[in-house]
Amino acid sequence: MEEKDNFRHKGLRKKLIESLRAKGIREENVLEAMDRVPRHLFMDSSFLNFSYTDKAFPIAAGQTISQPYTVAFQTELLNVEKHCKILEVGTGSGYQTAVLLELGARVYTVERQRELFLAAQKTLGSLKYKPLFFYGDGYEGLPAYAPFDRILLTAAAPETPQTLLEQLAEGGIMVLPEGDRFGQKMIRIVRKTDGIYDRSEHGHFSFVPLLRGKNQ
Repeated sequence: MEEKDNFRHKGLRKKLIESLRAKGIREENVLEAMDRVPRHLFMDSSFLNFSYTDKAFPIAAGQTISQPYTVAFQTELLNVEKHCKILEVGTGSGYQTAVLLELGARVYTVERQRELFLAAQKTLGSLKYKPLFFYGDGYEGLPAYAPFDRILLTAAAPETPQTLLEQLAEGGIMVLPEGDRFGQKMIRIVRKTDGIYDRSEHGHFSFVPLLRGKNQ
């Protein structure tokens, strides 16, 4: 893994942030958070020269590090406030986790792939990020730590998991890609009072599927 974050990387990040702004990302706090996260350190060194292009790339265990625009879009929909308690389903590379932490959130992140779970701990730890890591089934969430102010899914579920909805605090927001390999929509759910949910759709995306269970 490339160990340094130098002026070249910082310059490339500035260009990426400008491209995200041109594509419609408006929340300056989200853009500033992404500008502080060294994306190249979350990727295989063979992709180093492409780290700050707006593209997804493969990581271990058949998963991907999401396109920066998608990370920014989901984060913007999540409306992260400082100190809010977030459940992230799918740690993956840890890049999205780092962005949420840069926004001042308390992040509880669950990963089912042991290889990714261990790699993300190492990468985030080396950068002094301190989420709470859990190796487990993302479909189950973390009921012992609920409720959460925000819930973010980084893989697509065929439908919104009821177990996760039940872990969303009143007034909380859940963002997830919903659908199958033939078509997915970005969904934003706000939990109102008395168990009423306000659901809205926000365009089409393509994510790896959310899988059940733990993988050794």
